[in-house]
Amino acid sequence: MSAPRYVAIITDGNGRWAQSRGLPTIEGHRAGADVLKARLRDAAELGVEELTVFSFSTENWSRSPEEVGGLMQMFDERIASETPELDAEGVRMRFVGRREGLGEDLIERMRWAEETTAGNERITLFVAFNYGGRAEIVDAARSFQGDSEEEFRRHLYAPEMHDPDLLIRTSGEQRLSNYLLWQCAYSELVFSEELWPDFDRAAFEAALGEYETRQRRFGARS
Repeated sequence: MSAPRYVAIITDGNGRWAQSRGLPTIEGHRAGADVLKARLRDAAELGVEELTVFSFSTENWSRSPEEVGGLMQMFDERIASETPELDAEGVRMRFVGRREGLGEDLIERMRWAEETTAGNERITLFVAFNYGGRAEIVDAARSFQGDSEEEFRRHLYAPEMHDPDLLIRTSGEQRLSNYLLWQCAYSELVFSEELWPDFDRAAFEAALGEYETRQRRFGARS
């Protein structure tokens, strides 16, 4: 099988990484954000056209106010500081998820990043933020009045997103955790033992290589 063009990642393990080093949880998230930028660049070099990452789920609001507040502030700061850099590198940014419940300044920052990078074509980075797979399907169903899967897709958060060829989850956990439930119906799954901040280029290339050994049948016989 050829290399995957569309890749999704559940970036799991930031908290455990920080805890194992005696650091505040937010330091794990900062380390994870640094790794994301590095793997995004690797993805572009390796021919990936779309990279989708799970940044903050609809269930993550149940975490401590300190962690949630730190994440919101970090997310805002990272968008402000890194968007010009990613724009210069040809990255198109899209945020998928519910905007309700987010601060107006953060919503405006996300909109600015999307508009700034809208014309880029090297690679698209979809950031799932305040996202849940069931929530996406429910939100799409509210406005759907058609009778086909393709019509339904047009009501999803990012109708232009391709179904991931490959879904990677780090930290050794082996579940989807309400991530891209519609889009990953036929995605190949690779589970990596590394915590996300330890997920280096070699681990990324190993996951892509594992995909290339698979045979995708989409319900047909080989």
